[in-house]
Amino acid sequence: MSSIDDFFKLDIRVGTIVSAKFFEGALKKAYQLEIDFGSVLGIKKSSAQITGIYRAEDLVGRQIVAVVNFPPKQIANFLSEVLVLGIYHGDAVVLLTPDKPVKNGEKVG
Repeated sequence: MSSIDDFFKLDIRVGTIVSAKFFEGALKKAYQLEIDFGSVLGIKKSSAQITGIYRAEDLVGRQIVAVVNFPPKQIANFLSEVLVLGIYHGDAVVLLTPDKPVKNGEKVG
């Protein structure tokens, strides 16, 4: 079992996707995202395997939820800095998003 203290070790924040493009070098289909976390963290990059439901052009402007305090992960020639959160739905992933627009960088908790 995990404790509430384990949960609070995670830094989970809301950001807005400012660019999305197909990740040519990835082994599994993915997008390279740039996400604006406001004055808290600025722009961070993420590789996200969300091509099953989402088109790159539909992602720009969408708010997402991400873990921002995991170590960066090198994926092919791309450094993924945050983990975008989603729910597995069959073979696809549905993004976790706030119910209403919030300020970029707001903390989940």
